[in-house]
Amino acid sequence: MRTYHCFWLLFWAGQPHQSFLTPLSKRTSGFPEKEKVLVLSGNSRQDLHRSKRSWMWNQFFLLEEYTGTDYQYVGKLHSDQDKGDGSLKYILSGDGAGDLFIINENTGDIQATKRLDREEKPVYILRAQAINRRTGRPVEPESEFIIKIHDINDNEPTFTKDVYNASIPEMSDVGTFVVQVTATDADDPTYGNSAKVVYSILQGQPYFSVESETGIIKTALLNMDRENRDQYQVVIQAKDMGGQMGGLSGTTTVNITLTDVNDNPPRFPQSTYQFRAPESTPPDSAVGRIKANDADVDENAEIEYSITEGDGYDMFGITTDKDTQEGIITVKKALDYENKNLYILKVEATNTHVDPRFLYLGPFKDSATVRIQVDDVDEPPVFSRPAYIMEVKEDVPINSIIGTVTAQDPDAAKNPVKYSVDRHTDMDRVFNINSGNGSIFTSKSLDRETLLWHNITVIAAEINNPKQSSRVPVFIKVLDVNDNAPEFAMFYETFVCENAKAEQLIQTLSAVDKDDSYSGHQFSFSLAPEAASSSNFTLQDNRDNTAGIFTRKNRYNRHEMSTYFLPVVISDNDYPIQSSTETVTIRVCACDHRGKMLSCNAEALIHPTGLSTGALIAILLCIIILLVTVVLFAALRRQRKKEPLIISKEDIRDNIVSYNDEGGGEEDTQAFDIGTLRNPEAIDDNKLRRDIVPETLFMPRRTAAARDNTDVRDFINQRLKENDTDPTAPPYDSLATYAYEGNGSVAESLSSLESVTTDGDQDYDYLSDWGPRFKKLADMYGAMDSDKDS
Repeated sequence: MRTYHCFWLLFWAGQPHQSFLTPLSKRTSGFPEKEKVLVLSGNSRQDLHRSKRSWMWNQFFLLEEYTGTDYQYVGKLHSDQDKGDGSLKYILSGDGAGDLFIINENTGDIQATKRLDREEKPVYILRAQAINRRTGRPVEPESEFIIKIHDINDNEPTFTKDVYNASIPEMSDVGTFVVQVTATDADDPTYGNSAKVVYSILQGQPYFSVESETGIIKTALLNMDRENRDQYQVVIQAKDMGGQMGGLSGTTTVNITLTDVNDNPPRFPQSTYQFRAPESTPPDSAVGRIKANDADVDENAEIEYSITEGDGYDMFGITTDKDTQEGIITVKKALDYENKNLYILKVEATNTHVDPRFLYLGPFKDSATVRIQVDDVDEPPVFSRPAYIMEVKEDVPINSIIGTVTAQDPDAAKNPVKYSVDRHTDMDRVFNINSGNGSIFTSKSLDRETLLWHNITVIAAEINNPKQSSRVPVFIKVLDVNDNAPEFAMFYETFVCENAKAEQLIQTLSAVDKDDSYSGHQFSFSLAPEAASSSNFTLQDNRDNTAGIFTRKNRYNRHEMSTYFLPVVISDNDYPIQSSTETVTIRVCACDHRGKMLSCNAEALIHPTGLSTGALIAILLCIIILLVTVVLFAALRRQRKKEPLIISKEDIRDNIVSYNDEGGGEEDTQAFDIGTLRNPEAIDDNKLRRDIVPETLFMPRRTAAARDNTDVRDFINQRLKENDTDPTAPPYDSLATYAYEGNGSVAESLSSLESVTTDGDQDYDYLSDWGPRFKKLADMYGAMDSDKDS
């Protein structure tokens, strides 16, 4: 059913006018039968008088989401100045003019060109005006009107969340609030029921319900138990049109979790538990674990265990493991199989967080019986005390007994025990023990001043089973006896001025004693008998463990006596009295009138011995210069050893000579002195090799003069024989290069470059006749010939 709303406004005009309802040639269906006309009036408001009434529009209404094929008709504009002769032109401006809304400039008909959505824009404000076609001037003032978009139900309700999560305690009452869901509808809430949303539950009954108007979800079933089911999924529907048929709807899911409450007491799965523990189990050790089950979780399942009854109430304890909620039974005191071997306990498990609302379900605790059997073990000996403290005087004779330790085998067998001292605690073997009765005695002399306390460990082991042993600490305190004489607190060496006066204090003495004194030390000072009468100084005992040295005469001469040695006797008042003689060194020095020392033969006491800083720096610089010189000399010697063997251009012996130029060939006689080959007598046989140092010096060997006109080949063969037998020849193979081969050489050219150009095979057997220096070459070319033959 559609509802049309028309809003009529009454306009007063200065002159009577009429409302024209001009029919349109093209109309759209679905609108009021009566044509909507907006009449424009151009009369002046200055001359106001009552005129004939005429009904006019100032707003139009248009339905959204138009689905027709033609433009949607909106309404008609008409001016009372329009005579129907086409002289007027209607103009439209404002929101969507020319795009969404168009006007027939002749008739004033307004049409919508596009599909409109109220949710995008619900109201359009436009302005209309009529102008004269010829002059272009307005004949009416511009009038404003409104086009309102009427809503249709084209939007379904949408929930603010796709999925809601909520939780409530288990065992809640009916009607307990769970969560509120909210859905919104984009349609116009002021127009019809398009935006009126009603909630209903599609899934989740009979456990939960929802209020249709508010969306509040509540519990609908009593005593929902988390232990049976803890998760529920509820589907809520929101439907517009007040839930009527044809309304649009949306759904959401609500995940509801039941949280735990303490509605289940702990329960032991069995009524009796049995454990066994050896009697050697140390205190605070675990004997066993028990556990009571609780269907609740988290803090509602926390259990506290306690021992309520039993003969082992004082021997055992129980604690709770917070991670596993188990009861840990522990030993509180040492077990003794010989005294008692069976304990019966009653253990109770109680919830720590009890909810008073559920006390009617019964007591939230449970109890069980625990039987603990003590097993007998072979125990080590047990000392009568956990530790022993003994005292002994430091002057006690060796092998004196200072105390006794006692240990017994606690087992029924009562095995005998032997004693020993742990030598790791008595490395110096100061003490020893009687292995049979445990008497400890000294084996070395004691000295309290060296070590006041001796901490040793005594071991008691069964004779039949030495592995069963126990230890006990023994603390031995060495008591003091007066066996040390007092002595000076420091080394005294003082001076006296040459111009000193008699009875002048020059030094105060004090003493110390290594021994202890319960009433405090009392020292007495005196000069030794041999110095009491002849000394140039006197000693005064201050009776406060100090004494002063005074001069006995006026003026001292350091040239006559530069140093005085004053013996002082120090005694204590303990028993037996101990005394010692100490010497004070007194030097005679020159002083000024104020008594300040200027110089004396004891300058070593006031001036440091040694060299000055400048002298030390000079010595250090000399050492550095000497080291640098040695390093440079060694580097030069090493560089000389690395110089090439042949450094002289005058060395004309057979060597490989490198040239940077190619040379003029055989015609170039300037590159090498060929006369040396032609005149062997020109060779200076007295020249020794300069590239090496021969190990043995041989006398120069004269070479026999060659005959005149000797062929070069004979000369070369002769020189080869000489070099083969010459001990001063180079100890390595060298290549002899000659600029002239001679005439009629059977060897012809030895060049490998020239050899490869010849067509015929060559015979290199003659190389074998040239001696050992051509052996390598003969082997190489001889091998090549054998390869060719094969």
